[in-house]
Amino acid sequence: MYSNKIEGPRRGRSFDSMNIGFEEKLLNNEINKSTFTKIEENTEKKNTPEKGRATIIFSLKNEVGGLVKALKLFQENHVNLVHIESRKSKRRNSEFEIFVDCDSNHEQLNEIIQLLRKHVNVVDMEPPDNSCLHEEDMYDVPWFPKKISDLDKCANRVLMYGSDLDADHPGFKDNVYRKRRKYFADLAMAYKHGDPIPRIEFTEEEVKTWGVVYRELNKLYPTHACREYLKNLPLLSKYCECREDNIPQLEDVSRFLRERTGFTIRPVAGYLSPRDFLAGLAFRVFHCTQYVRHSSDPLYTPEPDTCHELLGHVPLLAEPSFAQFSQEIGLASLGASDDSVQKLATCYFFTVEFGLCKQEGQLRAYGAGLLSSISELKHALSGNARIMPFDPKVTSKQECIITTFQDVYFVSDSFEEAKVKMREFAKTIKRPFTVRYNPYTQSVDVLKDTPSINSVVEELRHELDIVGDALSRLNKQLGV
Repeated sequence: MYSNKIEGPRRGRSFDSMNIGFEEKLLNNEINKSTFTKIEENTEKKNTPEKGRATIIFSLKNEVGGLVKALKLFQENHVNLVHIESRKSKRRNSEFEIFVDCDSNHEQLNEIIQLLRKHVNVVDMEPPDNSCLHEEDMYDVPWFPKKISDLDKCANRVLMYGSDLDADHPGFKDNVYRKRRKYFADLAMAYKHGDPIPRIEFTEEEVKTWGVVYRELNKLYPTHACREYLKNLPLLSKYCECREDNIPQLEDVSRFLRERTGFTIRPVAGYLSPRDFLAGLAFRVFHCTQYVRHSSDPLYTPEPDTCHELLGHVPLLAEPSFAQFSQEIGLASLGASDDSVQKLATCYFFTVEFGLCKQEGQLRAYGAGLLSSISELKHALSGNARIMPFDPKVTSKQECIITTFQDVYFVSDSFEEAKVKMREFAKTIKRPFTVRYNPYTQSVDVLKDTPSINSVVEELRHELDIVGDALSRLNKQLGV
């Protein structure tokens, strides 16, 4: 829950692997004897020249053991071989060319080239590319979490806390309600990453309020909600006991989402700034309130409550394409300027909160603010609301309204279309790096120099190998 108020890498190459007969057998024998192991990086002195990724392409001379001799030179000179490939020469059909990717500085590269010329014909080379961002380039970049546990540092920076309610809030004069709100806030403030989310024993009054909201909204969903929402809502009933007479526990919802899309729930005490809220999305973490709106007016709430979170957001966070869309907005916000974060938050507001889409020629709602508000859901699809195509450049300048209906709603043909547009918009955000989410470590990789970019390239090569293997096996089954 957030407040809408603001406080080229070098192109790689891929060569087909070729069987180079006797030379390859010799190489494999040497590898099996551990003659060629990946050289571990030596501890470098401070005055050692900085290393970078260098590329050498050479062809073998007509002599037995030429490849083995050549590769031994890299080992003897303590040059770390990152990647080796072979291909048939484009220059001479009778020759093979060897592609070697290595970590080297200019001095090492010159030495290895001179030694290689005695055994091979050097065809091409690219010197080390040590280009990277200096620390001064990162000086003005706002702090952002690098790993999921870093959210502990910003999840409690709420703009309003506990019993702090505005004078026009329905529960402002209700001391019992204010005390209950503080109870929920204290639980959220004590939460740390990895903790189970505390289970709540909701009061009879809270369950009754939830029931009214649940019942009235479910009357509208079949004709107003998008198909993805309608597909996932019954799953909440099945796996999280989401019913008119029962408020789901956030821990159960978090486990459900983790299995569906990798998203998890984190309890929050109140409004977060756009920067802190979007940062959570980058790690597929959704900050979620646990308190229930005041019972005096079940169909109105001045701020997001658990009815809004569970009925508005959760069903679509269980949809893979929508989950990715949400995460990409979060990733684009990391390290961005306040102005850029505000633009991203506004796009989030008019998509994830109040977005519309077209399905079977009809307008349908996918925004959580609409799907949890009976009156505004009816208004947005009434034919009287102003509708515009979603364009991040335009949408990001639109005023967000939280006290009345929106002046305009933005429509996309699909989540995929919205995602592509947001992806292109994110590229216009000025920051001296980009980021990539690592699902294995639940951290973000900051891509700001050639080694970090090359590391991603290596991972992508592995993923492409898996895809290639799958396609090969499929072709065999189909007899292609």
